[in-house]
Amino acid sequence: VLMGALFSKLHRALVTSEQTRIGVSFPEYSLKPRKLGSILRLHAEAMVLDSFMGGSWMKGLTEYTAVSEIQSVPQEAHHCVFKRRQFKTNVERLRRRRMKRHEEDYNEAAAAIPSEVAQRPNLPFATIRSQSTQQRFQLFIEREETQSEPVSGSFNYYGLSDGTTVPWF
Repeated sequence: VLMGALFSKLHRALVTSEQTRIGVSFPEYSLKPRKLGSILRLHAEAMVLDSFMGGSWMKGLTEYTAVSEIQSVPQEAHHCVFKRRQFKTNVERLRRRRMKRHEEDYNEAAAAIPSEVAQRPNLPFATIRSQSTQQRFQLFIEREETQSEPVSGSFNYYGLSDGTTVPWF
């Protein structure tokens, strides 16, 4: 719950500041057991992090969190990608959408979209509120295999990317 609240505040701050140079990692990320862990690490150039952390985006959570000083990346650190994964988990919503798009009745949509199409994600997630729609949802996060060389680029407003790496330590 606390990680979801922290991640929601981070998302709001990244949207507000239109910041795409800050990436996130979860050093305790695990698939078994499925968890993001209790550490959220921000990655960016020191000047960007100083400016971002100087804001009040963590207001209301400071007594529940510990923030460390900016640290250098260890030489032996590997790199990995943390990215968002979206799943089609609500069959009824898919059917309603099909009914609207194809002017079908419920039985036709149910025949076209059987219950078995629902995907059961087995990834860690944070429950957050979207800045654009204000709806709460589960943001599933996948960590790709580590690699020895970094890949530069930008991040989305969740601090995630489909190809930009962050140090993994």
